[in-house]
Amino acid sequence: MKDESAHLKGKQDTTGIFTYLKASVESSLYRNGKVLTRRDKDGSDSDWQGVDREQREVPVYNARRLEGPDRRTIIANGFELLTRPLPGGGIDFFNQEQVIRDYYKHCAAIVQEYTGARAFAFDHNVRSASGKQSKQRITGGQQVQGPAHMVHGDYTLTSAPQRLRDLTKPPTSNDTLRAALGEGRSLIDAKSAERALAKDGRFAIINVWRNIADEPVATHPLALCDADCVQPEDLVVFEIHYQERIGENYFAKYSPRHRWFYYPQITRDEALLIKQWDSEGRLAQTRGAEGDAGNGNQAPCTFSFHSAFEDPATPPDAPDRWSIEVRCMVVYD
Repeated sequence: MKDESAHLKGKQDTTGIFTYLKASVESSLYRNGKVLTRRDKDGSDSDWQGVDREQREVPVYNARRLEGPDRRTIIANGFELLTRPLPGGGIDFFNQEQVIRDYYKHCAAIVQEYTGARAFAFDHNVRSASGKQSKQRITGGQQVQGPAHMVHGDYTLTSAPQRLRDLTKPPTSNDTLRAALGEGRSLIDAKSAERALAKDGRFAIINVWRNIADEPVATHPLALCDADCVQPEDLVVFEIHYQERIGENYFAKYSPRHRWFYYPQITRDEALLIKQWDSEGRLAQTRGAEGDAGNGNQAPCTFSFHSAFEDPATPPDAPDRWSIEVRCMVVYD
């Protein structure tokens, strides 16, 4: 893990307040029933347990200023911004059926082009602070979610491979794809998943994050933590108890090693790729026994922490952020 502090000096764009778990919370790589929430059918959290938080003010570097060998990449750092305009005719992001039918294909194609592997879009969220407050509902789908102001990664050593296994089965009532796939059908065939889960196989989960408003993102911008500066002791399993299954995220405890980046003023024509898991990453390969979540020994990174944050430079009358993230399972043959 390299120290870029001196190298990045002068490239800081702003500061941000980030919500971490306190140092007193027990670090964990596997589920222990100590830090959790229960989620209703609309995807809203309630009944939080063991989530003892603290806020830290940290520098946030402008990733747009980093060029050439300094450019952040999804392979080494866990995130990357691409110019990928929306398909002609546009997408109604507030219509669940149209998003699944049309936009999922667009996102899968972006990820497939970038990775050279097969990509399968399987889930999404639309986020907005005002949409959350007004309890706006997507036509045919769930309520709009608020920006996630908590440092987290979406998958763990347990939940990442389990999600791939789940996608080889017909969707349950809680799955976005249930209506689109039809009765008894699965998104990924079991043999492909078995090969990807084998010792010499590989799979990844990559989110395609996009601004869906006409104006560039100003409020609640998304910050991304360089995967190369994350260590196993920073991680805490956060259990998400759905009606039919238990999912897991990793929450984070603060470390002065963490380096945060963002892309100011993201437009609708840009797609931000965020690595949520890579089975070839060092953390995944060692199962957390040693090493970091980044790209030590030239291996790809495992995942990138991310969080919305409040930018003190944001004007008080700035338009609200509206964004969508689509999750893609990537299977390397």
